[in-house]
Amino acid sequence: MQFDNVCIEGLGYHLPENRVTSTDLENRLAPLYDKLKLPQGRLELMSGIEERRFWDKGVFPSEVATLAGKKAIENSGIDLKDIGCLISASVCRDFLEPSTASVVHHNLGLPEESFVFDVSNACLGVLNGMCIVSNMIERGQIRAGLVVSGENGGPLVNNTIETLLSRSDITRNSIKGSFASLTIGSAAAGVLLVHKDISKNNHHLRGGVSIAETRFNHLCRGDADAGAQAEWSPLMETDSEKLMLEGCRLAGRTWGRTRETLGWKNDEVNRVFCHQVGKGHRKLMYENVGLDMEKDFSTLEFLGNTGSASLPVTLAMGAEQGILKKGDKAALLGIGSGLNCLMMGVEW
Repeated sequence: MQFDNVCIEGLGYHLPENRVTSTDLENRLAPLYDKLKLPQGRLELMSGIEERRFWDKGVFPSEVATLAGKKAIENSGIDLKDIGCLISASVCRDFLEPSTASVVHHNLGLPEESFVFDVSNACLGVLNGMCIVSNMIERGQIRAGLVVSGENGGPLVNNTIETLLSRSDITRNSIKGSFASLTIGSAAAGVLLVHKDISKNNHHLRGGVSIAETRFNHLCRGDADAGAQAEWSPLMETDSEKLMLEGCRLAGRTWGRTRETLGWKNDEVNRVFCHQVGKGHRKLMYENVGLDMEKDFSTLEFLGNTGSASLPVTLAMGAEQGILKKGDKAALLGIGSGLNCLMMGVEW
């Protein structure tokens, strides 16, 4: 897919105040570590994640997505009446019905003529939403569209720890499937896309490629979301090693196709923003895509894996810190369970 008329006009993010270190999690798991003779510090050592953040209990995805979306709008200067689509793209939702997007739409006071719906695709939700909005802009259906995400990793991490501590049959081997769950954090993101004719920033989203390897859909599975008002006790089972290997292979294929679509060469890319998983994943992914890891902007050390909010929050923080200069080419490298890859290019 190629876009000729789409610009990223506004980026926003919102983070929890509650910081939880990997050491804090391991202290809770101390009885299990003692039983299995596991060395303290292995969680941070293996993942590279020093800390992650969690919302206060009772916070809804729509609440934090609204705050991030509002910041994206304010950072853009776009009039609310021009926003013709709102997509909520997080894994976490307020409830099964209606859409979480409907709550955010009401909170922000967006036009009644807006398209309003949820899109869910694991960690790729926001990038998928960006593609949908971009296609609508290209077709002349809307002038601007907002994609938001509010991810809440706290319940998953908490329930994973409680489940591990309650199991009498736990072994070193069986604990592996829960490791990825302990890397999860919380964050909210907002991305506002506009037609170039009303853009002031001229950060052009040029297009990208999506490839699915759905034969690997079993490598990471989470159970049903019961909604924020219920006693939410999610669990996730992940074959981390296989997921990393196959995901990074798919990343190499997807980026190769993306380069061809954009007409880019690896040495032309100035900055890279990728889905934040862990240091091992990042190293292997860069080896597969052939890009210089020195061009990477990383947030995993202090945010962990924040699902669909991960890449857009990282992009927003990088832009906020001024690491992107006018004319820079930035690669957005998304990978999600399923397996799915979606990668895009931006000319800043």
